[in-house]
Amino acid sequence: MIRTPLCDLLQIDHPIALGGMGSVYAPELVAAVSGAGGLGAMGCHYLTPEQVHVGTAAIRKLTNRPFALNFLLFDFEEDAFASALALRPAVIAFAWPSPEQDVKQYVERAHAAGCKVTFMAGGVPEAVRAAKAGADVIIAQGTEGGGHVGWQTTMTLVPMVVDAVAPIPVLAAGGIADGRGLAAAIMLGADGVLLGTRFLASTESSLHPNFKQAILDSDGHDTLLSEIPDVAAGLVWPGAMSRSRRNRFIERWAGREWALRQRQVEAKAALQAARKTGEVEEAVLSMGQDAGLIHDIAPAAEIVTRIAEEAERILTDRAARFIAK
Repeated sequence: MIRTPLCDLLQIDHPIALGGMGSVYAPELVAAVSGAGGLGAMGCHYLTPEQVHVGTAAIRKLTNRPFALNFLLFDFEEDAFASALALRPAVIAFAWPSPEQDVKQYVERAHAAGCKVTFMAGGVPEAVRAAKAGADVIIAQGTEGGGHVGWQTTMTLVPMVVDAVAPIPVLAAGGIADGRGLAAAIMLGADGVLLGTRFLASTESSLHPNFKQAILDSDGHDTLLSEIPDVAAGLVWPGAMSRSRRNRFIERWAGREWALRQRQVEAKAALQAARKTGEVEEAVLSMGQDAGLIHDIAPAAEIVTRIAEEAERILTDRAARFIAK
């Protein structure tokens, strides 16, 4: 079994974490990842305090293992955060602060509630900022990932962040979907991985079946970085672009963001309707380039076990074959 310092810090069996994705509200998925020995996470952005309570209760009904509650800082919702702190999850996860925000106050409040803190960063400056604020774990997210990402690849970003924040443990994120990714992340100096797209295509994911199938159908080349999802949603996401499936909706507005802004309300309503009905060509489907590595819809616990076992085989067998004695 692969066991890194991250496992001891967070009291988990496998150095594998679920991204706290706002695109899916699925306590069953969170519980399945945690129950399998990884770290599940529930995205709490745009949830009401009551929804945070209900979701957390549902997770705890299914597992007694550690899990995280995830918050966006740039669009921070105090009532939901206060609700989460009162529930005292094992981990509070933060991401995407505005440049002017005092990050340390949020970290200190989480620590005061007895929670460990993970912090996602798309670049070295953001990682150092989080480390100085007292984060317990830094997540180095490469541009290959789905949803909101920065511009640097996981391959280069991870070792740079590892060097910059040592000895704080680092999770690698972006473009990772199997045991090869976990093994590679460890070789880059990370203590584990965080996955999003791989778990979107799981049995417990609340994503519409059509969207899950779109992930399976992907060859890994059919995503696009753009501002289009945020323009349609009426959001300004600090320092990020959004990676999503390249479909009719994205192609319709590519290069015509000015026109989309004029029709934002109409476009947002159409997106919400398409998401409910599973219209793959007319909805925003956030997914990473690693979709090309995903070929089945599997139970989340099986995904965790599969990744852990494959990485162990690579690190013990394959790597050893190339070491001269």
